[in-house]
Amino acid sequence: MPPLAITVVEPPQNVAVPVLELDELWSYVGRKSQPIWLWIAFTRHSRQVVAYALGDRTETTARQLWERLPVSYRRALAYTDGWEPYAAVIPAHQHRACPKRDGQTAHVERWNNTVRQRLARYTRKTLAFSKSTRMHEACLALFIYRYNLDQIILELLTTCF
Repeated sequence: MPPLAITVVEPPQNVAVPVLELDELWSYVGRKSQPIWLWIAFTRHSRQVVAYALGDRTETTARQLWERLPVSYRRALAYTDGWEPYAAVIPAHQHRACPKRDGQTAHVERWNNTVRQRLARYTRKTLAFSKSTRMHEACLALFIYRYNLDQIILELLTTCF
């Protein structure tokens, strides 16, 4: 599969520091007793997923997410819900932990709802589920690629008309 970075818009030149919203949501592979967490880095300016990682809800997966960020987003301010692994991975001068009611992670939370609406395997009470982690990630990657490309098309349409 090609790298996700080919679908991601670079931060605008007029923005001193890009802003990311990070969050995680759960689903499962095989059975509910085998949860898998999707960690997302979402950029505010283009409303795109710039990186993701699948794994458990520990510092290891948080580190994978941070390392998968494109270089141009490594200097970004990162808003999170305050989950402890973020603080261990994100440099302190870039990390902003905030409560959900603050609204600083509203865009990524909305994206999580979109995933749950469009991908049955991410719905909380469902009969649809992945039987393998490989297929779970393949379905997710296709969705993210399409979502990111749709955001580019929407931006082009709004600037042209």
